[in-house]
Amino acid sequence: MRVPPPAPPPGGGPPRAALAVSFLLQGTTFALLVTCIPEIQHRYGLSDGLLPVFLAAVPILAGAGSILSEQLVKRTGARAVLRVVQPAVCLSLAGAGLGDTLWQLALALGAFGLLVGALDASMNMLGVGLQHRYGRSIMIGFHAAFSLGGILGAAVAGLGSHYDLGLPVLFGTAAAVVAPLAVLTGTRFAGPAELGDAVREAAEAAARTIPWRPLLPLCLAMAFAYIADASVSNYSVKYLTDGLGSREDLAKLSYLGYMVAMLLGRVLGDRAVQRFGAVPVVRSGAALAALGFGLAALAPTAWAGIAAFTVLGFGICAIIPQVFAAGGRLFPADSDAAVARLNLFNYVGFLIGSPLVGAIADAGSYRWALLAPMLLVLAVLPLAERFAPEPARLPAPAAV
Repeated sequence: MRVPPPAPPPGGGPPRAALAVSFLLQGTTFALLVTCIPEIQHRYGLSDGLLPVFLAAVPILAGAGSILSEQLVKRTGARAVLRVVQPAVCLSLAGAGLGDTLWQLALALGAFGLLVGALDASMNMLGVGLQHRYGRSIMIGFHAAFSLGGILGAAVAGLGSHYDLGLPVLFGTAAAVVAPLAVLTGTRFAGPAELGDAVREAAEAAARTIPWRPLLPLCLAMAFAYIADASVSNYSVKYLTDGLGSREDLAKLSYLGYMVAMLLGRVLGDRAVQRFGAVPVVRSGAALAALGFGLAALAPTAWAGIAAFTVLGFGICAIIPQVFAAGGRLFPADSDAAVARLNLFNYVGFLIGSPLVGAIADAGSYRWALLAPMLLVLAVLPLAERFAPEPARLPAPAAV
C-alpha cells in the first residue's frame, strides 16, 4: 500500500514563501555586485592584478561569517540571524557604490563578505529545516528563487550601464528598495511552529559536533561547483568585454543568461530529483556544466559566449542545493551544523576560483582560464554517488 506523503507543516506556506523571497533578494543583491565588477574596477582604479585580491578577500571573510553564524544560530536561531544580516548586506552594497578610495572599497567589501557568509548559512539552515518538515525535496526551489533574483539584479545592472546611472545611484537605490523588503520578509520566517522538531534538534546539536569525514566528498563537490560559479560570477562579464570585445551592457547578458538557465533548471529540479534521484541529476549537471565551459572557451563572438554561459547554468543549477540536501540527510539531527560546514566550501570555491581564473587569464588568456574550472567541475562526477539517500533499513524478519 502506498504511503501518503507527510502533510506540510502548520503554517508552512507563508514561511516557505518568505524564505523564497529572502533567497530572491539575496540573488538580486549578489548579481548587482558581481555584474558591476568592471564599473567597480574603473571607479576605484583597481588594476587587473589587484582585482583578484579584492575578490578573494570577500569569500575569506564570508567563510568567517559562516562560522560565526553557526555559533549565533545555536544561541538565537537561524531566523533571528537572517532577520539582522540580510538588511545589513544591502547597506554594505550601497557602501561599495558610494566610496571613491580603496580603503572605502575594502571596508564595504569586507562588510559584504562577512555578512553574506552569515546570510547564506542561515538561509540554507532554514531551508534544510523546512525540507525536513515537508518530507520531500524543496531546496532546489529556494535556489530557483535566488536565480530569479540574479536575473533581476543582472537586468537592473544592465539598464544602469546602458543609461550610465553610475554606481552611487544604482547601488544606493537598490539598497533603499531591497533593505525594507528584507525587513518585512523577516517577519514571516519559519519559527518553532513551522520547524517543529528541527528546533529541538538544533538545540541538542549545540552541545555536539559532527564528524568531518562523512561530509568531505560533499565538501569537495561544493567547492568544485562554486569554483565554477565564481568563475562565471566574477569573470563572465570581463571575458566578454576584455576577451571578446563586447559592450558592457551586452556583456552583462552573460550572467543574465546563466541565471535564467539556473532558474529554469531549478524550477524543474526538485521534480527531477523526486523522479530520477539525486545521483543522475548531479551527474548530468556536472557533465553539462563542463560542456558549457568548453563552449565558452571556444566562443568566437559575444553572443556565442552568452549562449555558452547559459548552457553552463543549466548544468550547475541542481548541484549546489543537492549538496545541502545530502548533508541534511547524512545528519538529520544536526542538519544546521552540517549546512554551516558545507557552506564553508562555498567560500573555499570562491576563494580558489576567482584567483585561479584571474591568474591564468593574466598569464595567458581568458580562453585558457576557463578550462581550469571545466576540469574541476568534471571532478564532481565520481562524487555523485555520495548524493544518494541512505537505503531504508527494513526490520529483521521475525523468528519462526
